[in-house]
Amino acid sequence: MLCEDDGNLGFLLCEYLQAKGYNVDLLLDGEQGYKAFQKTKYDLCILDIMMPKKDGFTLAQEIHMMNSEVPIIFLTAKNMKEDILNGFKLGCDDYLTKPFSMEELLFRIEAIMRRVKGKKTKEVNFYQIGNFSFDVPKQLLTLKDGPTIRLTTKECELLTLLCSHQNQILERNYALMTIWGENSYFNARSMDVYITKLRKHLKPDPGIQIMNIHGKGYKLVAPRAEEE
Repeated sequence: MLCEDDGNLGFLLCEYLQAKGYNVDLLLDGEQGYKAFQKTKYDLCILDIMMPKKDGFTLAQEIHMMNSEVPIIFLTAKNMKEDILNGFKLGCDDYLTKPFSMEELLFRIEAIMRRVKGKKTKEVNFYQIGNFSFDVPKQLLTLKDGPTIRLTTKECELLTLLCSHQNQILERNYALMTIWGENSYFNARSMDVYITKLRKHLKPDPGIQIMNIHGKGYKLVAPRAEEE
């Protein structure tokens, strides 16, 4: 669902996304968007903020009352830090300010859809990471023929995300929002501290690395990271 009161921009976005294989419904105000969401099951919503009849922030709240899982991207000219923080507090998955590149919007949509697909996969309780076994429910990291470490809740959540994205980039903002939620903006340094702790825990196996991917996030590289 695309809610954009600028008909020209909305039409261009609609055509572009349809050319990339997406089915798109264009609504020209927040009230139309609300009524459309009541009738149709959408995989993702792109909402302008400053719309007539119902603004994007209000519409997002109403959408999440009907379906708390549907991802939302705010597309807006409002670029003040307070507006961006408010958008994330309301549970949006991304926030793109105008003017923007259509290609960038497409990449962000694709990234969100990959995350959503990952969330729908079955819950994994055990990972094998190199010479370590990781018991997620018990929060235990055990080195083969070595000691067992009881992880803190945040360490466990972060290592679980890294394992689920093994040999792929774990996007920094996604990890922050997943683990710290609406307070993620203020916990970026905390996550760096937990990454350092996990590297220390995994250091006995030289085949395992948690790499910094500049400007993007982290990547867990291991000779084997399987699920059971």
